[in-house]
Amino acid sequence: MVELCASCTSLGVDIISVESIPDNGIAVLYSMPQCVWRINVDIPEEANQNLSFGATERWWEQTDLTKLIISNNKLQSLTDDLRLLPALTVLDIHDNQLTSLPSAIRELANLQKLNISHNKLKILPEEITNLRNLKCLYLQHNELICISEGFEQLSSLEDLDLSNNRLTTVPASFSSLSSLVRLNLSSNQLKSLPAEINRMKRLKHLDCNSNLLETIPPELAAMESLELLYLRRNKLRFLPEFPSCSLLKELHVGENQIEMLEAEHLKHLNSILVLDLRDNKLKSVPDEIILLHSLERLDLSNNDISSLPYSLGNLHLKFLALEGNPLRTIRREIINKGTQEVLKYLQSKIKDDGPSQRDSATETAMTLPSESRVNIHAIITLKMLDYRFKMLPEVLYRIFTLETILISNNQVGSVDPQKMKMMENLTTLDLQNNDLLQIPPELGNCVNLRTLLLDGNPFRVPRAAILMKGTAAILEYLRDRIPT
Repeated sequence: MVELCASCTSLGVDIISVESIPDNGIAVLYSMPQCVWRINVDIPEEANQNLSFGATERWWEQTDLTKLIISNNKLQSLTDDLRLLPALTVLDIHDNQLTSLPSAIRELANLQKLNISHNKLKILPEEITNLRNLKCLYLQHNELICISEGFEQLSSLEDLDLSNNRLTTVPASFSSLSSLVRLNLSSNQLKSLPAEINRMKRLKHLDCNSNLLETIPPELAAMESLELLYLRRNKLRFLPEFPSCSLLKELHVGENQIEMLEAEHLKHLNSILVLDLRDNKLKSVPDEIILLHSLERLDLSNNDISSLPYSLGNLHLKFLALEGNPLRTIRREIINKGTQEVLKYLQSKIKDDGPSQRDSATETAMTLPSESRVNIHAIITLKMLDYRFKMLPEVLYRIFTLETILISNNQVGSVDPQKMKMMENLTTLDLQNNDLLQIPPELGNCVNLRTLLLDGNPFRVPRAAILMKGTAAILEYLRDRIPT
């Protein structure tokens, strides 16, 4: 590489850097030396001298310029002589004062990387859409207000940076950039994203920090390839669910107005490593946070959280930020000691308190008569309980998402029909081979049950003939026996 200042010297290289470095006393360019544009055309002066050159020394006959770096100058324009460098694969003109690009840029058919960041561009020439081999396009820190028509024709584009401009919309045609892996739209004035964004099947990194987004299209949650999602400093009040984002490793939604974090937001984030929720309006953290087995960094700072689920202590977190919350259940001195001390404290509360959780909070674990411990998060997630015990714990009646309870071959002596009726999602109840001396008639009001198995218990009614007729007949029989 060679640095050219106010003059140009021809040397045997395929890279020219005309980059000012003021601290080193190198002059700043206001216009390009003509010899740079013509380096592939003109025979160098030394070739006209009466000198003998070997084949390997006649560089002007062997190579064309492929990389041109003219960054950190004060160039206000480039001429159409740019077409004299058709072999360019890299053109770096960042940190100048360019307000436009020459139309001749369309003739750089081999260009793969174009860096025009930190200039003063308001629009892009349509000719840029002819660069079908372009893989990296850096346009950050300009004054762009819109995106050129035909931009979707850049079918080879893998890395696109449009951050720190003045964009208010992203055209739906963007979805045709099927090769795009990284898209940076941060620090613009976007109020929405096109639903068609989910057609970018290879997109792994999406940065929409510092915009005016109030909602996220639900289609974004179907982007199976997405690994990094940045939505900080927007106006989001709700999060979408992420049913298809099984590869998502980092989710940054700090500095928004999110008021609620629910189980549906978390249960599909199987690969999540970093979850940034700082500076929102969250009042609680769902027990289902324990399902994020891969989570390493969790930032909950500056919210309205007053208590935490003790089960959080079972996560293998490397970083947990809690500052700026009105926490009542964890002393400040423990928080000040750092992540590991907080996790140890939460773990100790699980062991000490058993089924009790936090002040007026939901249990996350229950102790059965056998002193065994059941993970309620697993029950909520699987929507099924299959466990051995002697009595039906009260906490089960409060897991309203349960669909199946299998408690056959135990010693259960009674069930509460009123509480069972509140479990509207329960469709299967297997009570076979237990110690039920009677079946309460009010159990017949559990009309959502599709399978009720009662064989092998010591009760006298319903009789075996009724049991053999199936669930509907059993429920009807029980309802008929409810006292009026």
